[in-house]
This record gives sequence, structure tokens and C-alpha cells, in this order.
Amino acid sequence: MKKSNSFFAYILIGIGVYFLLRQLKVPIITDFYSWPTLFIIVGGALLIHSYRARDYHHLFTGTLILGLGIHFHGKEHYTFWIDHWAMYPLIVGIAFLIRYLKTKNGLLYSVILIGFSLIMIFSVSLPETFHWIYPIISFFESYWPIALIIIGIYLLRKKK
Repeated sequence: MKKSNSFFAYILIGIGVYFLLRQLKVPIITDFYSWPTLFIIVGGALLIHSYRARDYHHLFTGTLILGLGIHFHGKEHYTFWIDHWAMYPLIVGIAFLIRYLKTKNGLLYSVILIGFSLIMIFSVSLPETFHWIYPIISFFESYWPIALIIIGIYLLRKKK
């Protein structure tokens, strides 16, 4: 029973600390008085719960929610933050990688998503010898939903 209540306890502690610091108006963390902070708290609680309970099924979800919270916070508050659509598959790839470290499942998805995302993010400033890649990137940027559909169908049809 203790393990099932621990996630709820972590959420309550995180949200309590968030609102206490907000009430105290601590000047150092005023940038964190926003909705992405709640994503960071929930994602962090999922990760802490997964590691403490040794139940690693929530590592992917926790990393995904934490990553999205950090990304949205960065976009909202920092001018240097990368605002590119490829950040979302990068976050999913990192979530697969974190899950792989404990469950040994999802490494291929992680490598593909992280590699694809990094290529897309850094494709805006390629050397002259790689200009042949711009039409391919343009094609992917236009028709990426088709890739998601194909991957989804593959995962549904894949035999375990």
C-alpha cells in the first residue's frame, strides 16, 4: 500500500512546495511561477516514484512530461531556447533512452528519434557539401505525419 500512495505523496509535496514558494514570493524563482512548472513537478514525481518503487513502467511518461515542462518553460522564459518542432521527437527519444537504461527496451526508437531530431535541428546551417539534404528535409517537414501513421501501423502489426 505504501508504494501505491507514494506517487500521490510526491505530487502533493511538489505542488505544496510550488505554492508555498509562490506565496513567499522568493525572487530567485519567479520565472517558475507558470504552468510549465506543474508539468515539471508531475514528471519529476513520476520519475522519483518509478525509481524509489523500482517500478520502471512510468519512466517513459515521467521523462516525457518532465521534458515537455522544461521545454515549454525554456520557450517562455529564455531567448536562447531552441524553438523548433524537432524538439518534440527529441524529448520522446530521450524518454525512450531513459526507459531503455532500466528496462532494456526501446533503444532503437531512441536512437532513431534522437538522430532524426538532431539532424532536423542543425539542418539550418549545413556546409556547402550537404546542400543535397535540403530537399529531403523539406519533404520530411511537409509529410512527417505520414511517417507517424506508418510507424503507428507498424507497431500495431508487429508481433511480439
